[in-house]
Formats: sequence, C-alpha cells, structure tokens
Amino acid sequence: MSADEINAPPAIKARLAKLGLARRDDLVLHLPLRYEDETRVTLIADAPPGLPVQFEAEVLDVSVQFRPRRQLVARVADASGELTLRFLNFYGSQTKQLETARDNGRRLRIFGEVRHGFLGPEMVHPRYRPVDVDEALPQSLTPVYPTTAGISQNALRKLIGKALGEADLSELLNVRWCARHALPAFADAVSLLHAPPPGVPEAALQLRSHPAWRRIKFDEVLAQQLSLRRAYNARRQKGAPVLCASGQLAQQLLAALPFGLTAAQQRVAEEIATDLAQPYPMQRLLQGDVGSGKTIVAALAACQAIEAGYQAAFMAPTEILAEQHYLKLRMWLAPLGIEVAWLSGSLKKAAKQAMQLQAATSAQLVVGTHALIQEGVDFARLGLAIVDEQHRFGVAQRLELRRKGGNPHQLMMSATPIPRTLAMSYYADLDISILDELPPGRTPIKTKLVSDARRDEVIAGVRGAVTKGRQAYWVCPLIEESEKLQLQTALDTFAALSEELDDLRIGLVHGRLKADEKAAAMAAFAAGEIDVLVATTVIEVGVDVPNASLMVIEHAERFGLSQLHQLRGRVGRGAHDSVCVLLYQQPLSPTARARLKIVFENTDGFEIARQDLHLRGPGEFVGSRQSGVPLLRYADLEADADLVELARQMAEHLLRDDPERAERHLKRWLGCREELLKA
Repeated sequence: MSADEINAPPAIKARLAKLGLARRDDLVLHLPLRYEDETRVTLIADAPPGLPVQFEAEVLDVSVQFRPRRQLVARVADASGELTLRFLNFYGSQTKQLETARDNGRRLRIFGEVRHGFLGPEMVHPRYRPVDVDEALPQSLTPVYPTTAGISQNALRKLIGKALGEADLSELLNVRWCARHALPAFADAVSLLHAPPPGVPEAALQLRSHPAWRRIKFDEVLAQQLSLRRAYNARRQKGAPVLCASGQLAQQLLAALPFGLTAAQQRVAEEIATDLAQPYPMQRLLQGDVGSGKTIVAALAACQAIEAGYQAAFMAPTEILAEQHYLKLRMWLAPLGIEVAWLSGSLKKAAKQAMQLQAATSAQLVVGTHALIQEGVDFARLGLAIVDEQHRFGVAQRLELRRKGGNPHQLMMSATPIPRTLAMSYYADLDISILDELPPGRTPIKTKLVSDARRDEVIAGVRGAVTKGRQAYWVCPLIEESEKLQLQTALDTFAALSEELDDLRIGLVHGRLKADEKAAAMAAFAAGEIDVLVATTVIEVGVDVPNASLMVIEHAERFGLSQLHQLRGRVGRGAHDSVCVLLYQQPLSPTARARLKIVFENTDGFEIARQDLHLRGPGEFVGSRQSGVPLLRYADLEADADLVELARQMAEHLLRDDPERAERHLKRWLGCREELLKA
C-alpha cells in the first residue's frame, strides 16, 4: 500500500472507489454538497415550518401503529411543547432504542423539518440520537457529502477528518499572489469547507461564492490547465512529417472551384499550412458554424500533405457523412490526378481488402468511417489525419488513428461551436481556428415554432413547397432509449405521409438501411427524384441539397440545441427562401420551452452554444472527450470565467518557472488520472 493510499478494509475501499476516492488527497478534495446546522437547539414551539432545525426533547410515548399503514410513532416534548416523530420504514432496533430512551429518561437530539399533520407538528424520518445531560453542541456546521450505498455520512466524516490530519496541505502557490487575488490559503480553504465555524455565512457556502470555494475552484481549474498545457507541450516534443509544398496542387484546386474562399477560409487555411510545415505534430481544432465551408479547408490541407509526398486520411462518424465527404472530395481532387480511396465497415470482404491494400500502397487520400482505425488497415505514409465532428469520437479512437501513421498532423473539425470559456478550459491542449463567416449565397433560414395540434397546416405547407418546385425534409423524433422504437416511428411517419401526400414522391432514410440503400435514397433526393425525405437524425450533418428549402422536425422538444441547429442547417443552401418548422408536443417543460425559444430567436451557432452552455453545463459540448478530460466538479465555466483566465496565466508561469510545484499540484488534484489527457 502506498503512503498516500486510504487505510481502510477492502470492502470500504471498493465502495470509496465508486466515488473516485483512492488517496488521502481525494478525501481532502471530496467536498460537501451542503451543510446542516447542529450548532444550536430550537424550542419545539419556535420551529419554523419547512426548514431543518434541531431539538432536544424527552420521549413521552412509543408505539407501532397500523393505520393508515404500519409505522413507528414516538411522541416527544421539551419545555415549550410536544412533537410527533413518524417512521414509515423502520427496524425493530429503532423501536427498542426509543423505548429505552423513554424508560431511562434520556434526551434525544433530533434533526429534521417540521410539518403540520392532523395531530399537530410532526417530523417524518428525522435524524436522532440519545445524548447525555449537558453534552456539548458541535462547534461547526455538519457537512453532508456525496456518498454511495454502504458508506454512511458518519463513516465518510471520520475518514475525511483523518485524511485532513494526515495529508500534505502545504501551500503550493505564491502567498502574496493569492492575497492579491483574494484567494485564501489552500489548507484554510479546505478546513473551512469541511467544518465551517459558527458565523460563516451559510448562503455563501451553499452558493459556492465564499472565498474558500473560490480558492478550491481556482485550484481545480489550474490542475486542468496544467495537465492540458503539459500534454500540448509534450506533443510538441515529438517529431512529425514536415509537409512543405509549393502550393501548386492547392492553387489548381482553387482555380477549378465554382466559388471563391471567404476571408475566414483564407485565414484558417494559412494557419493550417503554417502548422503542417513544422517539425512537430499539428493539433488543431477547426470549428465553424453549419455551412461555413470546413470541408474545402480540409481539402486544401490534404493537398499540401499529398504534394509533400504523404497521405491524408479523412475520418467521419457516420457512413452517410463519410460517403458525402468522399464523393465531394473525389469530385474536387480526382481531376487533379489525386487517388481517393473509400473505406467503410459495410464494404464486402473482397472490396474491403482491396481498399486496405490501396491505403497501404497507392492511395493519396483515404476517406472513411471508424473502419480506418480497425485492424488490418495500414497507411504507407500518413502525414495528415482529419477527423470530422471530432466530439463524436472517443479519445481512444482519435489516438488509434494517430498511431496508424506514426505521428501525423491532426486536424479536428466541429460544426458544434464551442463557447470561448469552454474552449479555454477543455481544449487548452489544442490550437483553435474559427470560421466565423458564411459563404455568400446562403439564404437566411426562417424558423417557426408550431404545436403538433396544427400538424395538418404543416403538411399543407409541405405540399405548397413541393408545388413550387422545392423539396422538403421531415425529421422523425429522437428516441434515445431505443433505436428499434426510433426506426418504427420513422416507418410510421413514412406510411402516414405517403397516405396524406399520395400525389408526392416520398423517400425514407434511417440508420438500419444498408449503406447502398442509404446512398441510393440520398442520391435520388439530391437528383430531385424524391419530393419529401423522411429521415432520422442520420441526415444531421454533411448533407447538401440546395433545392431543399423546407425542414420539419417532429417532436423538436426532444432534441438538443446543437442538433436542432445542425438539422436546420440542411436547408438554406440554395437561393430560395428556406423555412425550418419545429413541431412540438404540448405540454412543454420549462427547459424544453427555453431550448426551443433559443433556437427560434438565434441563427448564430456560437450564440446558441453560449446559451446552451448556460442551460446544461459543459458535459454535452465536450462529448466523447469526457473520457479524456476530468470534468470540473466545482468550478462553473460561466460564473467562474475570470478564474479560467487567471488559471491559464498561472499554469504557463508554473510550467515555465516552477515545474516541481506544477507537478505537486497535479498530483494533489489528478493523481494518476492525468494519463487520460495524452490523447
């Protein structure tokens, strides 16, 4: 057992492990959810209703009653009045304990909330314990910790108290610097939070605005910044192919395009080109709103890698999206003499083996799904790995793609804009490029909120759009619990629309179709052979049909904000006025109402992302990256944005001037979990 390991029986250790507690430092940083005030005693007559209070009283009577259900009832009293204690679930030992207290005249110290029942004031399932005469009251608020089955609050308090006495709580930051930024000493902060003395404002503790909480939040964000910046610096020590090229291929591609690049695309393409020419691996996140033109920027990067004599790989999360990218990239690059290969899990064995051979030998660009990282796929000279919708892949998957090519440059792309504070915190190990400008010709999309009760009007609107020569998407509701149920809903919707719009051509695409069936349906829709495409969320990203000007999203209240924004971006790609109808089911919960209002009022993906962060916190933005970065437990990225900036500066200072302290800070907060950040 290491010196820092928690000293406890194996069964207790196993339960603590469920809470992520393995070391003394983990216990020290396992902070209370809330507090209970057991430092004072209130008279029964003075008890405020609905607020937790503590009494000291004698037991007058104990009985097990059977109406309206079996329950243990005790009547207690102090000098000011009487109170009923009611236990709906109880053990025989509790009955005996209360009877013994009654018979021996022992007082109980009782904690809970008073409510007014038929027979006067009562407490249901209060906490109580017998006390000796004149037993002293606690001198600090009682902490209530996050726990798990088999670990009582008392056991956790004892373990944490012991850890506080044994752990190294020494100060790791400059004392004057902390004082200047109103941050108390680390030891003082954790001691106060585990055992707040009387007089500490309870509201500041509960709202986590007390200076002690600010110190803990700062230290937590600092640990995250240190680990991410250290991972960033470590990657820069590794060698990568130097992809220097004349730019001739890129120029040929640009000359052949029917459109010019926006200023944002030109700026970002230059940033990437500079990175690719360095002797260390690029780790760049390219984010841009729906339709901002990320794919052409990726194609220009691939041209640089190919011209320098290396291969590029392009990985996308779904087969439909990967195939769309393949077709577009092949259309752009094949006329330039570039060999583009396609690799997906659904290919027949012989075709797959042929493509694997192509990847290992002659292919200059290989496009595919996660099939690119499966066994049997080797690249001849991989210089650049491009990952689209990177948040849909786990850390291990991205790491595997990098391993396939030794140490290629990596370009990750996301159409889910990441708010600045989130990017500073969770993506501090990446360089970030932003496409903040849409190409000309994109028509603004009008968003309408329509109750399901007006479904007939929406169907009439679909018919009207098709009559004018346009096409429409009808997206089926998201059913998280069951892919099978989601498929059935899509089939039912397809049948219903085929009946109601029997003079129109209705198509269907969903996740269970074979790849060639999906491709055929999408190709027919793109060619104008289908008027209305009924689809599940497989069309969320990458689908580009300029003639589609109407999108209906059924049960819009079930979707996340970024998904609604992504889906809406499938229309408005041509010169025609476009509409997105969010069809919702009444009644709406307050959260669903707030979400739909945000999408209705905003078309800017970054503003939607900012408000989404406010509504839900960072978890869903970070996506699969959660498995690589410990989520912040205490800091709030919106409320504590100033701490993120401060921690970023301090992390740079410590890594540069005092790496030993940086190491100790990381060990205190992360232990061995920092390994997760290496991807």
